[in-house]
Amino acid sequence: MTGARRALAVAGALVLAFSLPSHAWADLRDGGDSDTSGDSDGDGDIGAGAQVRIRFTPEATSPEGALTSSVWRPPACYYAPLRTPEEMEAYWADMLAQFHTPPWPPEDVQSIRDSHERFLEEYPDYNLEQQGDGAFWGVVRNDDYPLEEQLKCEYRTFWVDFEDPPPVEPFVVDTQVLAELAWEQTRVPDTELSLNPDVGEQKVNLPMWVWLDGARFAPVTVRAELPDYGIWSETTATPVSLRLEPGTEDAVLYPSDGVCEIGSDGRIGEPYTAGRAGEDPPCGVRYLRATHDGGSYPLQATLTWEVTWQDYTGNTGDLPDGNVDDTVEVTVQEIQTIVR
Repeated sequence: MTGARRALAVAGALVLAFSLPSHAWADLRDGGDSDTSGDSDGDGDIGAGAQVRIRFTPEATSPEGALTSSVWRPPACYYAPLRTPEEMEAYWADMLAQFHTPPWPPEDVQSIRDSHERFLEEYPDYNLEQQGDGAFWGVVRNDDYPLEEQLKCEYRTFWVDFEDPPPVEPFVVDTQVLAELAWEQTRVPDTELSLNPDVGEQKVNLPMWVWLDGARFAPVTVRAELPDYGIWSETTATPVSLRLEPGTEDAVLYPSDGVCEIGSDGRIGEPYTAGRAGEDPPCGVRYLRATHDGGSYPLQATLTWEVTWQDYTGNTGDLPDGNVDDTVEVTVQEIQTIVR
């Protein structure tokens, strides 16, 4: 059946999931809630007039510079404001217009009508008299997660006045969740290494100095807020260390664990200057074997960003560190000598 999902029995109740033009899933059991799927960036139409009303400043416009973590990820699902009364009225009008004739089975069409009636029993006239005074909240799902994790938030719709705090319930957006969503929106500069000697001039047993420009890697702050409710959180990501992995066991790291900490000047490592050829670099690599036949060593650099947050009430906290990786292909040559 084109454009539709098969009807599913969930806990003995009928829940219909439809592929609407903007990929919304309507939960008819609970009165017209939209299962709004997709990245939780609050951007664009995500379901029959629904839009996640979370404002990010600045808002991520691409995946470049996104933080990663091997031990933690932002929420798989949560409840957030989605529709005004006028948008909810338009949503139901669209639903009833699309699903009222074949090929939809009569029992499914009737289920839609019954769900619409139940919704109006709870919210007469779609709360149109309260336009501008509040919003309908619903579930938002992150497509980056497996479906079973996304579905930990059940389908539901509820109303919250702008003057009232959101209910304190699992998965409902609060300042902690806003901070986690801001973590997800954080974009930092690429980890572009400065090297001396340059990549194509490496020699066996010659230390290579590695550093990052401190001015380029300043702290990055992102605010996530529910503007109509006056609720916000800010995260600040600060670079703290650079881990080097030389791409071969035949190498010596500086320092020996390969972790270069940020200095008081905000720089990681130090630029090489003339006259320091006999010194060990504070951050760097010394390769013990040359690469041959056009090969190279993948030097991986992982910059770790420490993330903290604060909210509009003055609460503060920590979030897991985020990492950004970069890999440089290094060719190492033998040192040529002439014996007379």
